Amino acid sequence: MSASAAKIIQPVEAIVLDRNGARVSPIGSRAFLLEATGDFDLAAQRRIWALSRAVELWSETLEIVPGMTNLLVVLKVTPEDPEILALRLLEAWEQAETIDLAGRMIEISVTYGGEHATDLAALCDRSGLSDREVIRIHYEGTYRVFALGSAPGFGYLHGLDPRIYMPRKTVPSLNMERGCVTIGGMQTGVAVLTGPNGWNSIGFAKLQMFDPMSSTPAVMAPGDTVRFVPASIEL
Repeated sequence: MSASAAKIIQPVEAIVLDRNGARVSPIGSRAFLLEATGDFDLAAQRRIWALSRAVELWSETLEIVPGMTNLLVVLKVTPEDPEILALRLLEAWEQAETIDLAGRMIEISVTYGGEHATDLAALCDRSGLSDREVIRIHYEGTYRVFALGSAPGFGYLHGLDPRIYMPRKTVPSLNMERGCVTIGGMQTGVAVLTGPNGWNSIGFAKLQMFDPMSSTPAVMAPGDTVRFVPASIEL
């Protein structure tokens, strides 16, 4: 068998490339995931935004899905040589210059504590902070929308103070209400659907984050800045 033929039939799953702060791995036969392997920060996300714009223009690109310091690229057809495509994606990453998305400022009114703050006590136990300190730290933060995903209109918000990081639950809540203000690891967000949820709820926001009947269904968009405003604190 020739070397070229061997490469063509090489399993796509075997191709994982890692260099210059990024790793590319296949997702099935027509999609590739590039992950920034450095710090989880705004600089990495700005570079992902720049990469998204470049890759979206490739003739073979069907769809792009920017995530939290990662980019999923879905192709129109399975590439004959997946490794060449993966290398091209890494080269595009290396050439990408960071950009900033000019988003809106969004203020979200929150009832902190109360019946929906089902995980506030656990967060206090983990952090060693009082419930009022946890709430104050949360609403004094300024957050950037890095990406939308997991549910329609759900914004992954970066900027959470490390003092109130809280791992996602190993056993999710089975019926968390839409509107719960949550913390998951190094991120915060607002639940857009009622149902199972592994994030930790500390309050509730009445603002509907996703309206399928609206001309702009999602309240948030990548690049937006978010502030949480305490409407009341129920402790």
